[in-house]
Amino acid sequence: MTSMRPYLLRALYEWIVDNGLTPYLLVNADHDQVEVPRQFVENGQIILNIAPMAVQGLTLDNEWVSFSARFSGRSFSVFVPVLAVLAIYAKENGKGMFFQPEEEQETSPPPPPEPPRRPPRRGKPILTRVK
Repeated sequence: MTSMRPYLLRALYEWIVDNGLTPYLLVNADHDQVEVPRQFVENGQIILNIAPMAVQGLTLDNEWVSFSARFSGRSFSVFVPVLAVLAIYAKENGKGMFFQPEEEQETSPPPPPEPPRRPPRRGKPILTRVK
């Protein structure tokens, strides 16, 4: 079964923005696939402002959160696996959601469906001539 986390991230992001608040992500920066500016990491975590005015090209898909933003005046591309997101909340009031740690699941494609079975033939096949 797929994780609920990416769906909840998208829903809470929209809810926070629709209410005119600033969405923040709390990220486990020690996750091996996280690409964030390391000089802003504290205690293995980083807080990212993902408001529409603060980022460009925000993508919240089922596997990754990605965007470009400026950190101390320098542009940086951020890539965060959804499993490394610890929380999403509004800066102004702290409302949002903290996530429980999830184990990474190996995503393997589902097995191909079995071809439909033919009913067993009865007797010899009959050939007919078509003109």
